[in-house]
Amino acid sequence: MRKIYVYRNGEMVEKHTTYSESVAPMVMNDIVPYKSMIDGTMIQSRSRHREHLRDHGCFEIGNEKMETKVTPPSTEKRREVLRAQLDNMSHDQANQIMQSLRNDSRNYTPHRK
Repeated sequence: MRKIYVYRNGEMVEKHTTYSESVAPMVMNDIVPYKSMIDGTMIQSRSRHREHLRDHGCFEIGNEKMETKVTPPSTEKRREVLRAQLDNMSHDQANQIMQSLRNDSRNYTPHRK
């Protein structure tokens, strides 16, 4: 097996035996106080910053929630598509699909809470 070496403090040591010097969790400092461009108040903490943005209906770019709205196809359109697919299908292909659906339903186990 091939070993990988790295330099630590001027000496070469095996990579998997090296550990980070800091084993404590990292803590992020609080934000530097700033004056709000919305209403001129002083914001002095991250929690106040989030609260201030929420109160004024604002958000930080990159932290916004993306809403994906998928419009379901209309029932009539769906039926038209299914009819067209069935018209283009052979009897054997339809039987194969029905058989796979039957097999799937036999193997289905509902999730219990």
